Amino acid sequence: MMIQLHRIALLLSLLVCTALTHAQDASTTIFNFLKLPTSSHAMALGGLQVAQPDDDASLLLQNPALMSNITSRSINLGFLSYMQGNKSANASYAMAAGERGTWGVGVQLLGYGSMKEMNVDGVELGDYSAIDMALSGGYSYTLTDHWAGGALGKVVYSKYAHFTSVALAVDLGLNYLNDEGDFSVSLVAANLGGQVKSFGDKREHLPFDLRAGITKQLANAPIRFSVSMVDLTRWSSRYYYNPSREKEKGGRIFMNHFILGVDILPIEQLYIAAGYNFRRASEMKAAGSSHAAGLSFGAGVNLKRFKVGVSYAKYHVSMPAFMANIQYSL
Repeated sequence: MMIQLHRIALLLSLLVCTALTHAQDASTTIFNFLKLPTSSHAMALGGLQVAQPDDDASLLLQNPALMSNITSRSINLGFLSYMQGNKSANASYAMAAGERGTWGVGVQLLGYGSMKEMNVDGVELGDYSAIDMALSGGYSYTLTDHWAGGALGKVVYSKYAHFTSVALAVDLGLNYLNDEGDFSVSLVAANLGGQVKSFGDKREHLPFDLRAGITKQLANAPIRFSVSMVDLTRWSSRYYYNPSREKEKGGRIFMNHFILGVDILPIEQLYIAAGYNFRRASEMKAAGSSHAAGLSFGAGVNLKRFKVGVSYAKYHVSMPAFMANIQYSL
């Protein structure tokens, strides 16, 4: 038991140290497609819920410690209709490794479609395409009956016309799950790493994110609440809100770190979910759109070997976003 507690303390120390190391990073980052949801259920709950204890292989891409909850030999495919002309897809697979281990692999893609290439004089040179991609592989280990830790390594690649960039990154996660109390808590340090090949002469930052979350189901009602906090190392007012609204400064900076979600579970095989993302609502309202700003919705069916989910959210003023996931356990 003492050995297991030492392992948990070591993982917590590692997460805190990496957070302090990245606390001074600039808010301007690249490879921000890594922040897009890979799970329709998570998207319905506000976009990201790091303590979500579901049998959902796509969740390994948002918290590697959650791999321990996934049925062995499960494959998940997801598709996201993002902004106008942009499409995102992801795939993930998880498999048990012994009694306490689980390994998983995943891929994320974001295509921007075809665009016109122009020179400095405005002369059209033809068409070009742009794409972002990340290949991931990770492992989680059940430390005790309630604690699990995980790590996910990523190779990130972007190509915009003739310009390319490559980066290496890792996610570290820790999860506490009490099945009897329907209670889950997680801490995640996501996108630790850097570029090995930059677009130009200047090296740019990856979107490092320190996240924490809690999920709790009510004891006498088919309702489950989820709360996540994100960007816990960045509290700059310029990064989060319109500085002209000075009176709302403190409250907006604080609340824009929160994502709230609720699940209604009328039967074991069905969920109906809704979420509210404070930061997205603030950004959408600043951009002149208040219609459904920050809100998200979704539903899904969970059968023994087959699962499907759909969700709706708005990430941009141009159009709403829709996502669908399908999972099958072999």
